[in-house]
Amino acid sequence: MTALAPRIISLLPSATEIICALGLGDALVGISHECDWPPVVRTLPALTRAAIPPGLPSGETDRRVRERLARGEGLYALNAALMRELQPTVIVTQALCEVCSIALPEVLRAARSLPTHPLVVSLEPGRIADIFDDLHRVAEAAGVPERALSVVDALRNRLDAVRRAVAGRERPRVALLEWLDPPFVAGHWAPEMIAGAGGTDALGVAGEKSAHIRWEQLRAAAPAVVVVAPCGYDMARARTDLAAAPLPPWWGDLPAVRQGRVFVMDGNAYISRPGPRVVDGTEILARLLHPDAFADGCQIRRQHAADGAALRR
Repeated sequence: MTALAPRIISLLPSATEIICALGLGDALVGISHECDWPPVVRTLPALTRAAIPPGLPSGETDRRVRERLARGEGLYALNAALMRELQPTVIVTQALCEVCSIALPEVLRAARSLPTHPLVVSLEPGRIADIFDDLHRVAEAAGVPERALSVVDALRNRLDAVRRAVAGRERPRVALLEWLDPPFVAGHWAPEMIAGAGGTDALGVAGEKSAHIRWEQLRAAAPAVVVVAPCGYDMARARTDLAAAPLPPWWGDLPAVRQGRVFVMDGNAYISRPGPRVVDGTEILARLLHPDAFADGCQIRRQHAADGAALRR
C-alpha cells in the first residue's frame, strides 16, 4: 500500500527553504508571511501576519518588539481557521527565537485541534551541524529520509571547498553586525560561517545567542572587517540602515573603515536563516575576506561576488 503524500505547512522561512531543498515543494500547502524563497512559494497561502508593521526605522522596531514582549504579547498572529482548512499532516516551526516566528505553544494548541493530527517538527539549531541535522529531521518527518543524504553531502562539500581555498591565509578579525540601533552582533551559526570563510569573529560566540553590545566594545575589538547584515533585512535595507544608524563619532577610526573593508550583506537570505543558504553566505563571506583566493574562479559560484558591497562612512 502506497503511503499518502504529506501535506506540509512551514511557519518559518528557513524551514521552507529546507523543505524545497529536499524536493518537497509540491507537498507544501501553506507558509508564513515571511517565506519568500524559492520564489515559487510566494503563491502559497500565508498563515501568519506580523503585529509590528514592516519598514519602520530599526530603533523603532526594536522599541516596539521590547514593549510587546514585556507585556507578554506575541509578535505574530496565526490563522488557525486556514490551518484547519489546509489539513496539514506535518507542521514545521521553531522555538529558537521568539522574535522570528509564531510562538511554539500557539502552534501546538492549533495543531491539537486539527482532525489530521499533524506531526509538529520544531527546529532549534544553534550551529551549522544542527542545520544539517534539521534537514534530516524534516526529511524523516515527510517520510523521505533518504533525500537528506545527498543534499547534506553537497552542502558539506561546498563548505569544505571554501575551507581549502582560504587555508593558510591570515585570518582577519571580523565584526558581523546583525542590528545597528541598538547594535547587536550575530551568534549561533554565524561565527562558524566567519571561521569557515577564513576569518575570526571579533565579538560573536558560536552556539550562543546574538548579543547586544555597546559601541565601545566594537571599538575595543578593532575589527579589520565589518559586515552589516541586519536580521530579516535584504541588502538594500542594510545599506539604508547603515546610512541612518547613530554611529559613534570614532566610527571612521576603526581599522575596517580606514581600510575600506565595511560591507553590507543580505542577512535575510544568507545569515539569519538557518537553512541551506548559510553555505551560500559562507561563500560570500570568503570572497569578501579573501577576494584574491578566488580570482581564478575556483569552486565558489561567481554570482555570489556581487552580494557584498564595500562601503566607506
